[in-house]
Amino acid sequence: MKRSQQQTILDDLNRKMVFLVGPRQVGKTWLAHKISAVYKNPLYLNYDHYEDRSIIEKYAWLNDVDLLIFDELHKMADWKNWLKGVFDTRTTQHILVTGSARLQTFSQAGDSLAGRYFAHRLLPFSSAEFHRIDEPFDFNVYLKRGGFPEPLLANTDIEADRWRRQYTDSLIRTDILDFERVNDLRSIQLLLDLLRRRVGSPISYKSLSEDLQLAPNTVKKYIQTLEALFIVFRVTPFSKNIARSILKEPKLYFYDHGMVVGDNGAILENAVAVSLYKHVLEREDRTGQEIGLHYLRTKDGKEVDFCVVENNVVEKMIEVKAADSKPDKNLIYFRQRYPFAAVQIVGNLQREYKVGDVEIRNAELFLKQL
Repeated sequence: MKRSQQQTILDDLNRKMVFLVGPRQVGKTWLAHKISAVYKNPLYLNYDHYEDRSIIEKYAWLNDVDLLIFDELHKMADWKNWLKGVFDTRTTQHILVTGSARLQTFSQAGDSLAGRYFAHRLLPFSSAEFHRIDEPFDFNVYLKRGGFPEPLLANTDIEADRWRRQYTDSLIRTDILDFERVNDLRSIQLLLDLLRRRVGSPISYKSLSEDLQLAPNTVKKYIQTLEALFIVFRVTPFSKNIARSILKEPKLYFYDHGMVVGDNGAILENAVAVSLYKHVLEREDRTGQEIGLHYLRTKDGKEVDFCVVENNVVEKMIEVKAADSKPDKNLIYFRQRYPFAAVQIVGNLQREYKVGDVEIRNAELFLKQL
């Protein structure tokens, strides 16, 4: 199996270091080893392993190593300056650095590595990625299990459910404690449970704080932690040149749409969100252009689920429906007033068609073409 970013990462390694970041168990180490198979003398070093740590700290790898893969390197003191020194002096060795929340956060702080690396964000499988690599794929299984490799490829739903329970427990009890000093793990768990049931709705920190009996700023801090750990991501409103627009709170979606608690509409909306977000991030990492995923909303409540924006220009508006193939009135409203391509994707649709300037598309067919 080949991940869609593999060749781009190989090309980038010929010019700079590559940082590969993403959620836990999304396949970063697996992809790193796949990439290493292209090289003659690759070396994988994990800073969590005692022997590997000694090799790293003493620069003790052999001179004929042509690819250095560093995992968990961000746990080393002053790792950025150390890595800068390696990159600047070992010009014949390619360098791939993998990690999750800490690496993503630390690589954004300071400029000691500026101009020396390309960043690639590895997200769960989308249906488009599966179709590109020509693997057997069942869209209904994908909706139920999410896009993380292990549950998606599991033999049974029971295996997938067991993975998710262990994965979620590990995130809360290990990753959150490692990333942030949080004393109230019970509140984090309750917050996560609430968010699982509010996918697709603008987040009210005040409402969540009342439900959790916490200060709004504490709730906001906890959500920022969940974002940093690649558990949830935010979709913010887009307002440039939109009449009667107003800033609203973001909507939150899960990287693992198998975590969503709700009806088919909520699950499909989250699956669409993560597929679009993956598409946007891969384009951004590959081209360097400013590309974002947002939603549209006016003061009087007219809303469209998503819009893809490049350099502050809306490329396409997307409304998601579980079964309703009748064009959404809000989608029509925005299409009549702005020159944005408009698509309504429907989970259960036999025939695709067009109403005026609005395309009505089958969700599976639309997502596999991203």
